[in-house]
Amino acid sequence: MPEKLLEIVDLKARYGQAQILFGLSLFVGRGEVVALMGRNGAGKSTTLKALMGLLAGTQGEIRFMGESIANTPSYRIAKRGMGYVPEDRRIFTDLTVAENLDCGRQPPRLWPDGTPAPFWTEEKLYRLFPNLGEMPSRMGGHMSGGEQQMLTVARTLMGNPFLVLLDEPSEGVAPIIVEQMAAMIGELKASGVSILLSEQNVHFARAVSDRVYVLEKGQIQFSGTMAELDEAEDVKRSYLTV
Repeated sequence: MPEKLLEIVDLKARYGQAQILFGLSLFVGRGEVVALMGRNGAGKSTTLKALMGLLAGTQGEIRFMGESIANTPSYRIAKRGMGYVPEDRRIFTDLTVAENLDCGRQPPRLWPDGTPAPFWTEEKLYRLFPNLGEMPSRMGGHMSGGEQQMLTVARTLMGNPFLVLLDEPSEGVAPIIVEQMAAMIGELKASGVSILLSEQNVHFARAVSDRVYVLEKGQIQFSGTMAELDEAEDVKRSYLTV
């Protein structure tokens, strides 16, 4: 079993009076890609927001890099090395690509054992996302949806995260962008970065993920490897088909 980078136990979260998550427990190991899967409204995005400190009044234990971050402000969680790529991108449309990247910059990091963690520069990110390398002076508002998705990921990587929370990266973008996202996730994993991925696309999740948790109505209905999910026809039929 890989070293646990993130562990949550009995996580509960709500929007106002509506409870969305009902006691989630899961973990992400170092250098591991874990998928959260389920239909719209299952609680995937809410889970990522709760982990990033974006929801008030969450309950349960959240441990990141061996320390509790439950009910910690989002900016402190980001400073500890957790990155978040929201589904709705949220780039700065009135800034250029290069200026957006500069907004995400954080110092280099070390793993707890003292070894250097992955360190990202604009040059490395332009190699990872060649489209961005061709348009460093383009305004964010003048980019396609897929290009904005790349920029959001790249801006997050400028923070040199140990763990990336990636919300629906394949939704609403062209197939070529989906392929580039899959290649990007592979490179992050190879560099030792962990990813917790919210995703509905089974094919995409299968291509990039080591393990999967299937959510329905804020509860985990299945956990296992992607190969085990492929064998669980009843789970796919009950919780993943439209």
